[in-house]
Amino acid sequence: MNNHSIGTKCVQGGYRPGNGEPRQVPIIQSTTFKYNTSEDMGKLFDLEANGYFYSRLQNPTVDTVAAKICELEGGTAAMLTSSGMAASFLAVFNLCSSGDHFISSSAIYGGTFNLFAVTLKRMGIEVTFISPDATDEEFEAAFRENTKLVFGETIANPALDVLDIERFAGMAHKHGVPLIIDNTFPTSVNCRPFEWGADIIIHATTKYMDGHGSAVGGAIVDSGKFDWTKYPEKFPGLCTPDESYHGIVYTERFGLEGAYITKATAQLMRDLGVTAAPMSAYLLNLGLESLHVRMKKHCENGLKVAEYLENNPKISWVKYPGLKSSKDKKLVEKYLPNGTCGVISCGIVGGREAASKFMRNLKIIAIETHVADARSCCLHPATATHRQLSDEELLSAGVTPDLIRISLGLEDAQDLIADIAQALEQI
Repeated sequence: MNNHSIGTKCVQGGYRPGNGEPRQVPIIQSTTFKYNTSEDMGKLFDLEANGYFYSRLQNPTVDTVAAKICELEGGTAAMLTSSGMAASFLAVFNLCSSGDHFISSSAIYGGTFNLFAVTLKRMGIEVTFISPDATDEEFEAAFRENTKLVFGETIANPALDVLDIERFAGMAHKHGVPLIIDNTFPTSVNCRPFEWGADIIIHATTKYMDGHGSAVGGAIVDSGKFDWTKYPEKFPGLCTPDESYHGIVYTERFGLEGAYITKATAQLMRDLGVTAAPMSAYLLNLGLESLHVRMKKHCENGLKVAEYLENNPKISWVKYPGLKSSKDKKLVEKYLPNGTCGVISCGIVGGREAASKFMRNLKIIAIETHVADARSCCLHPATATHRQLSDEELLSAGVTPDLIRISLGLEDAQDLIADIAQALEQI
């Protein structure tokens, strides 16, 4: 469906039912698959044939939905994971091992920041965080001989900084490494990072892609364009024999289009088991079918509420990339001309205590550890998703103590504004 619009891909991508087959993606709720001979199954274990033998590695329902997301992003191969965090981990760990290093924008989700700064460090993998607005000199200084990739978020959660994808990709490629982009907030409806040089895209599908708070999940998509074979010393896992599969070399067997995802599936999913459930994939697909319609409404509500907050005297500051006053206005025009997202960050006059009182008095907008859902919700990141970070790390990630993240759902914008107004009046 490469020649079809994004909306058509949302509805019909990934699944082509034949004559008399189910119109909706079937739920293959089975852990195992039957074969007539051991030889037939052996070919699957040796990666010599296509098929299914155990749902920890692959499942028909899961693969069908992954194929849809692959089409949406314009990639060559994709996989689903059990969560967005699992996607972040596998995407990096597929290229890095103990003794390696990578670079990340500091303006990223708090859980990802902790994964990179703490958990991966325990595994011997180091990260250098740089500002998304880092100078060329600062960016260059972050690279080392053992740097394996650069990471960033298209729209940072919750700082809402817009990444200069083309610049980050150019710097990564200059040093012979790929750029991995988390495209969760804009989704493939509003931003296509591969078209600007990104090499691998990840999603927390739990957010807008699912859109209804029904299933936790993640996705990884490969552009198939990064030439791992030009740098075999940097990427031995892809360019040298894997002894756990009888010496298979992924780039030789599966080419640039399939090597990265095949290795992540056959090796990491096999050993770590962060598997997407068939039922979760089915629910995700239902969300994807309306993604292109929902994103327009999320963006419309986000802009209307942001404009209201920007003119309210009880709001000390507002950050929303779609505002005309946004510092990232030029980047939005370049990368996100059709809309950004429905998430706003703002500060309440009176600081943390006022913010807490404001949130308690909201009636429609609920306090939740969630974002990018059909129902509007809000959160105080410094005491929730980012509470594990120090004050210095909070500021580095673009999170001030008074920051409130508001995710605008699909309700009527005037009702949301009225709810915010009455809560502000009680401060």
